[in-house]
Amino acid sequence: MKSTVMAGIVLIVLGVLALAYQGISYTRDKKVVDLGPIQATAKTHERIPLPPIVGAIALAGGLGLVIVGARQN
Repeated sequence: MKSTVMAGIVLIVLGVLALAYQGISYTRDKKVVDLGPIQATAKTHERIPLPPIVGAIALAGGLGLVIVGARQN
């Protein structure tokens, strides 16, 4: 398989995932109290939002690369 077609397939998969999940979620431990030997932490759930336009651009770019790679001989 050509490298342009492979890159296009990867972009298509990433674009579909970005449209489906619309963000990246992660958990972070935050130190709340630190009094000598006594420590308290809290887990906070945070999210990095991905606008749908990012997924659409990746999807369109992937489709373009697959089409261009298929036409080259």
